Amino acid sequence: MNLVLLGAPGAGKGTLASYLIEKMGITSISTGNILREAIKNNTPLGQQAKDFMDAGQLVPDNLVIDLLKERIAKRDCKSGFILDGFPRTIPQAEALDQVAKIDCALLVDVPYEVIEKRMTGRRVCLRCGATYHVDANPPRIAGVCDICGDKLVIRSDDQPEVVKRRHETYHEQTEPLVDYYEKQGKLTRIDGTQGIRETEKLAVEALGL
Repeated sequence: MNLVLLGAPGAGKGTLASYLIEKMGITSISTGNILREAIKNNTPLGQQAKDFMDAGQLVPDNLVIDLLKERIAKRDCKSGFILDGFPRTIPQAEALDQVAKIDCALLVDVPYEVIEKRMTGRRVCLRCGATYHVDANPPRIAGVCDICGDKLVIRSDDQPEVVKRRHETYHEQTEPLVDYYEKQGKLTRIDGTQGIRETEKLAVEALGL
């Protein structure tokens, strides 16, 4: 099965993807990883991508699609894959349809109010890497890491204004993909507000695993 995961930043797509990869025995494809590997191996496509990145420009969609086409053709994708972070726009989805058959677009549906609370409530210890949440998983002493006693901080990505800006970008660019895949009859929605285990269970049921 070839899957695309949809959902706003903070909806829990990454956690669900990790679970489904193990559960289904399929490959995770990340466009970021593909780009880094192509540049590292100095492939012709990698050289082109590096030129754009060195110039401070976004790598064009057609080049990303060419890299994806190469990656999907590899043996480990024969039994299926999950696309991580792609497509983000309608033109990308249309181009993807030309190089791969997408069986299902799984939407992790979480209202913005819940996402905002999730992300702005996260705290991290820079010394040992431990993570907390002020509501769901608070430290014993507010603002202090249980493990090493260092101060807990809010990551820049979790600052309220950044969370809002990322959601607005998602709403403008990526949310239209919901309609795109719904019209193709490939969209499956699951409730992502119920916690990690329940979301995993709903995904398994929705995909008929």
